[in-house]
Amino acid sequence: MQQVDASIRRALASEVPLISAIGSYIVGAGGKRLRPALLLLLARAHGYDGADLHDLAAVVEMIHTATLLHDDVVDESQLRRGRQTSNATYGNAASVLSGDFLYSRSFQMMVAAGKLRILRILADATNVIAEGEVQQLMNMHDPQIGIEQYMRVIHDKTAALFEASARIGAVLAGCSADAEEQAATYGRSVGMAFQLIDDALDYNGNAEQMGKNVGDDLREGKPTLPLILAMQRVDGEQRALIEQAIRDGNAERLPQILQVVQACGAIDEVHAVARAELQQALGVARALPEGPHRRSLIELCEYSLRRDA
Repeated sequence: MQQVDASIRRALASEVPLISAIGSYIVGAGGKRLRPALLLLLARAHGYDGADLHDLAAVVEMIHTATLLHDDVVDESQLRRGRQTSNATYGNAASVLSGDFLYSRSFQMMVAAGKLRILRILADATNVIAEGEVQQLMNMHDPQIGIEQYMRVIHDKTAALFEASARIGAVLAGCSADAEEQAATYGRSVGMAFQLIDDALDYNGNAEQMGKNVGDDLREGKPTLPLILAMQRVDGEQRALIEQAIRDGNAERLPQILQVVQACGAIDEVHAVARAELQQALGVARALPEGPHRRSLIELCEYSLRRDA
């Protein structure tokens, strides 16, 4: 991962001082680096350790970072990973344009790698992510959004890049079509579970541990699974309370909503859905050859469920 970070820093070098400054700010903010980790672990689990491994792992993290820069502008977010967001520090215009730079530099690096199949995988994933973000924007402030619509959005905006990262690891290793699909299943399932837990933490997490404010999804009018399930389980004033908060994007009554969401068992149900996703990922990981990469992939599933940030 140190080599991946070094690759990111090289890629973000620019003669435009503001781009370099924002790039350094982003890398310095840290993050879990799960997407590049998936690429590295799946490739090495299948015996690949080529020279382009770290650059391609850097590419998926840069694409992810570009989406975060744009997301934070759209959501008007002020805090991420315990620090001010780039848009809060440098302004919306600089953040959007720096995100564009990250996308274009990522595709330069993919072209340089000379692997058309990987370029196609990431081009397709980037397009799906954009569709997911637009769909999420259309769903904002709509309390009628159902579970199927919600699951489609989190697949597109989050799980698609996890899936692409894991698939690329298998492609680099020259795996069979079946092994490649298994790798993609692992990435997709971990990505779905990761977003499910992330959405649950917005209603039962700790702001200091998460590095962002509890209730941000409600303030943005996002109908995530904890709220969707809660509305299915309660009625009368409690349901009306949640519906109105989604419509208004108003977190003034967040304490009451937190109480309703937690008391009706919605958080437990979100965790159950995440566990079901991770069971698929565990099945893939356990079928891999014994070794440290297989063990890490199994541990990643366990971490995804128990994490608190």
